[in-house]
Amino acid sequence: MSTTNFNYSNSETKQMGGTKVVRNVNIRNGKGYKSVTKYRGNKKIGTIKKHINKDHIELIKGRKFIPGLFSDLLIREKNRKTKKNKK
Repeated sequence: MSTTNFNYSNSETKQMGGTKVVRNVNIRNGKGYKSVTKYRGNKKIGTIKKHINKDHIELIKGRKFIPGLFSDLLIREKNRKTKKNKK
């Protein structure tokens, strides 16, 4: 199966209390990336973006579910304590 002319995009938003997580998949001409963006309130905490390997692109093209597709995209939040509050 050739994926050179395959285009696909999908976005999922998940709201958990005051935290919002947006997961994106974009594929253009058989090459693609996945990204996770985390928000707290209206502030963006961080974004991680990685390429999708060819095996996963083939599964997406075949409309298969990929468990753990975003498991390697973890956003490490910085410590919210200030120097004054650490005591």
